[in-house]
Amino acid sequence: MDVVAGLGRVRARIVDAGGDLDRVEIVAVTKGHGPEAVRAAAAVGLADVGENYAQELVAKAEAVDDPRLRWHFIGRLQRNKVRQVSHLVRCWQSVDRLAVGEEIARRSPGAAVLVEVGLTDDPVRAGARPGLVPGLVDALRDLGLDVQGLMAVGPQGPPAEIRAGFARVRALADQLGLRTRSIGMSDDLELAVAEGSTMVRVGSALFGPRPPR
Repeated sequence: MDVVAGLGRVRARIVDAGGDLDRVEIVAVTKGHGPEAVRAAAAVGLADVGENYAQELVAKAEAVDDPRLRWHFIGRLQRNKVRQVSHLVRCWQSVDRLAVGEEIARRSPGAAVLVEVGLTDDPVRAGARPGLVPGLVDALRDLGLDVQGLMAVGPQGPPAEIRAGFARVRALADQLGLRTRSIGMSDDLELAVAEGSTMVRVGSALFGPRPPR
């Protein structure tokens, strides 16, 4: 895993898409990789690390005791997962309903959260419907949580459809006065950066394909 080269390519892609490296944060997603990926990310200065699964996050945090790391939970949230990792997570990126926010506020008062916006009508996909997001943001703030922005996973489809989804997130963030737009992953970060992403979540672009389970 040549993370130095991978990071160089990711940064070049951000710049080529019109992004400012001082304004677009890179979250290193280590899903499916072992603790060595976390160490490699830290070694190249990537302190923000994203995990989808609570058990993996706990195991890697225990294996890599590095105070510089800022753990982001980016997977689908359930109350039991909040309990498992509340002592470790610095940013909850996938808050899409009030019940989860209530558990975060109980376990980690004042925590930084992003509201996940659903960009498809697929009930299997996570994310709050765009029309419900303003009310959810207000409710989470009433719980004392630090709502810093919005997060979304790009819809499947042609580039124009993906970019339109990201544009909806940007417009909604602007409407709500939220700075952080966590949109864009390894396969679609150019589209997200072109639509004003301030944070991209990249895994395979840094670490290569995930090893088979």
